[in-house]
Amino acid sequence: MKFISIVVPVFNEQDNIDNFYQEICKYMEPLAYPFELLFVDDGSRDATPAILDRLTQQDSRVRALILARNFGHQVALTCGLDHAHGDAVITMDGDMQHPPEMLPLLLEKWQQGFEVVQTIRLTTEGVSRFKRMTSALFYKLINAMSNVHISEGGSDFRLLDKKVVESFRRFKERARFIRGIIGAIGYKQTYVEFVAPRRFAGKSKFSLKKMLHFALDGITAYSKMPLRFAFYIGLLLGLISFGLTANVLYTKIFTNEAVPGWATIAASISFLGGLQLVGLGVIGEYVGRIFEEVKQRPLYLIREELKNSRTENGKTGE
Repeated sequence: MKFISIVVPVFNEQDNIDNFYQEICKYMEPLAYPFELLFVDDGSRDATPAILDRLTQQDSRVRALILARNFGHQVALTCGLDHAHGDAVITMDGDMQHPPEMLPLLLEKWQQGFEVVQTIRLTTEGVSRFKRMTSALFYKLINAMSNVHISEGGSDFRLLDKKVVESFRRFKERARFIRGIIGAIGYKQTYVEFVAPRRFAGKSKFSLKKMLHFALDGITAYSKMPLRFAFYIGLLLGLISFGLTANVLYTKIFTNEAVPGWATIAASISFLGGLQLVGLGVIGEYVGRIFEEVKQRPLYLIREELKNSRTENGKTGE
């Protein structure tokens, strides 16, 4: 019988976990699939690890990996995919914004032969207009600059067949942008739309700073366009500067006009200097990513694995 893994990265979600667990059981137990619920605690500082320990002792279908520190959502998700045992793996967040009631639909699509079932978030209840606008702008930018298409509204709520998970594990880059990896990985994919409800409890851990880092990781991981853009801007300004130099020489040699020009020169130097610094910053961003990759440090470190003592072979319920 097919076995299902549900991978859930969590960070300071003590107020959500019990309700999330109950909802998962509510929608998975009536189905014919045995399943495991694999939580990945990303360095929580609240009671999340203690709650996970209790759940693992109460239910042998629950496992939890406690990371040594906070490595970030994408790395925690990768850790869960690395340790999932299922014939299909469903990844979702534990704050109830990825509705558990959609699990039967994802599995139905999988049964129809789809190897990747990707959910598309149409909107999120209560989200600000600024976040909606910046999210839409990000997807437009990355799709314009990259040859890998990433669906607007794509989330980390998806089902992956075991063969897709095995292929995913071969991707070793440190700057993880899993939506891009899944978009580039191929296989037979389909999409399911949903409206994300409000968080059940607590506040989102995805701050503006994290959003910007996430966007930058996505753009630099799948596009060289910023480097090319800096080159083209430099080439264009070089041509303009050449024209201005020719004009100054002509005025100096062939006319008697006094051309002080100090304001123009000062403005030009400031403008060109600023653009040079921007170009160096773009190059530095890519060099920094190369530096991180060549160190070959572990992507994550697991401090502890929590599971029921009755669990055998990592596949309970089979």
